[in-house]
Amino acid sequence: MDTATPVPDTAESPEPGTAESPETGTVTYRQAVLDDVPVVVPLVESAYRGDASRAGWTTEAHLLDGQRTDPEAVAAVIAAPGSVLLLVERDGETVACCQLEHRGEAAYFGMFAVRPELQGAGLGRAIIAEAERRVRALWDVREMHMTVISVREELIAWYERRGYRRTGEMSPFPYGDERFGVPRQEGLRFELLVKPLV
Repeated sequence: MDTATPVPDTAESPEPGTAESPETGTVTYRQAVLDDVPVVVPLVESAYRGDASRAGWTTEAHLLDGQRTDPEAVAAVIAAPGSVLLLVERDGETVACCQLEHRGEAAYFGMFAVRPELQGAGLGRAIIAEAERRVRALWDVREMHMTVISVREELIAWYERRGYRRTGEMSPFPYGDERFGVPRQEGLRFELLVKPLV
């Protein structure tokens, strides 16, 4: 779920919701609305599933076939109370997104997708930093939580470099529910990762 146009780790926004970098131009953030669903679904699919996803490093195509999300699931995230689907745009084009959800003293970070051809140059670091800033401002939460398929060691290591820690707390993959994909192997599980925000 990393990605990219190079926005430095330390990028400070000139104003809330905006980051500037010589390599990327202006990157802006905004909350998705229902009209954005037709843009978000293919973005998320392209980052994780099918041959197109193999252009980036966040692909799950070796683990899962089928879909990663669908219009109904994206619309539900946008419409849910205490939920924000954050869109990342560059030069007016949507290049990434992530879900932020208020869960008591924590926020949940999910549906993180960056266009495959933009991955690996620093945009992902900037997005996750902006997401952490926003959940503190919105909900005054103390932790950010996320779940990652436990065999995705490279991805988990990337999050660990951003300050997240593995908890060892596992939840089962929803085998048999094709809304979440069709597993190519047995034993997939999600591991909870946590980062303190205070």
